[in-house]
Amino acid sequence: MPKIKVDNIETTVPDGINLIEAAKLVGKAVPHYCYHSQLSVAGNCRMCLVEIEKQPKLQIACNTKVQEGMSFFTESPKVKEAQQFVLEFILVNHPIDCPVCDQAGECKLQQYYMKYDARPSRFEETKVHKEKAIELGPNVMLDMERCILCSRCVRFCKEIAEEDQLCFSQRGDHTMLTTFPDRPLDNPYSVNTVDICPVGALTSKDFRFQQRVWFLKGVETICTGCATGCNVRMDHNQGKVFRLVPRDNEAVNEAWMCDEGRLTYKPVNAENRLRHPLVKTAEGLREVRMETALEKFGELLKNISGHVLLGIGSAEFTNEDNYALIRFLQENFPVPHLAYTAREVEYPSQDDYLISADKNPNRAGVTAMGMKPLASEDRKYQCLIGLGPISESTLTALSFEKDHKVIVFATHREASLDYADLVFPVATFAELTGTMVNRQGRVQMLRPAFAPPGESKTVWEILSQAARLMSRAKPAYTAPEQVFADLAELVPAFKGLNYELIGKQGALLTKQ
Repeated sequence: MPKIKVDNIETTVPDGINLIEAAKLVGKAVPHYCYHSQLSVAGNCRMCLVEIEKQPKLQIACNTKVQEGMSFFTESPKVKEAQQFVLEFILVNHPIDCPVCDQAGECKLQQYYMKYDARPSRFEETKVHKEKAIELGPNVMLDMERCILCSRCVRFCKEIAEEDQLCFSQRGDHTMLTTFPDRPLDNPYSVNTVDICPVGALTSKDFRFQQRVWFLKGVETICTGCATGCNVRMDHNQGKVFRLVPRDNEAVNEAWMCDEGRLTYKPVNAENRLRHPLVKTAEGLREVRMETALEKFGELLKNISGHVLLGIGSAEFTNEDNYALIRFLQENFPVPHLAYTAREVEYPSQDDYLISADKNPNRAGVTAMGMKPLASEDRKYQCLIGLGPISESTLTALSFEKDHKVIVFATHREASLDYADLVFPVATFAELTGTMVNRQGRVQMLRPAFAPPGESKTVWEILSQAARLMSRAKPAYTAPEQVFADLAELVPAFKGLNYELIGKQGALLTKQ
């Protein structure tokens, strides 16, 4: 590991890293546009120029590797002057349309101008005008006037998505980003080009003109669109989710996510969200208060024995909610029967990279708890408690007593719930603290953006309330940490894990 100096700060750095990454290790930020740690080096923006001791010319930090004894400067007068010249050159033809630009507040051109230049423009000639609002594909729009030709998007498509769909045409100040003829930007990872665009040239159709980014609040969580569990940041405001963007986790999704996963937030904002419990009446399901629903819950389970009670977990719910159901049944009913349901898609999207054919974010979790897929049995059941809307066709495959009772925990009002005797409204992945296990066996954290609507709660909260009302001892949880601690103590696959250990990057299940 070579010893170097960054702005006269001595440090030891890993072999082979470039000067941008080396500067980060001592808390120094080298400005850059074209460089991205997950892409090949282009070296075309010249914003990352640094002064290296004993070298006559400034060098680009992105394509210069550290060497033993090297000393370089990121803030010398020569470097600062070069940064001002580069910014002035980039801004020559750039439209100053920040008030209407989606990238305002996140734009590296804005940020770097204020930090490294902040001078009035000397340009008095007419700017070169280019086409605006160009549809590159089904999910991405281009404003060509804003493009600074950094080539990040071009390299991403070729190197990560492995779909060579973007290129530059023309020359000089008429150079344009475009797609190849008859090849739109439609690869399944196309919106990542929006994430890595340092300015507002590329915008997402879904997020375009929806919200100013400085109003958004972000929470670090995971995507629940499939079994991969990509690490994401959920941006929200006033109880509404506006977008999911990827966050770095080398072990799971590097710095990317698929376009399909970005839309998994949509059901959180849906109009058919359940806000209050539903109880079956002669006229159908009607809303009641939570207190009434909990009393009904106790009535439905009165005189029910374990051998006629079926508990159904869900590969779409958290470990905490599934485990709370298991514990409630095991503690309060002798020999409960347990299974789980999973979302099945007839022709699931999939690839060899991030997109899993299994569209259930927590199948590995319920499997680790010992749950088996729901299957028909000869046993006759009198009562069912299930997580998620369970279709009538699924219930038809099961054998029920004549006067059977069905209790369901669900997030949305759907026609498939009409058969239920009692429906509890529960929180979505955007409104709870909990964990899921991805296809690698990695336990990862979900974190809440805001409180669930109405009387919605997590399953473990409702079951704990119900147990207290029924004068049952367990479960008696008051926090998700308690549920997970119980799970980690009693289920071998989770042994030794806790929320602190899982952290932002996740932790693997214990090997059995």
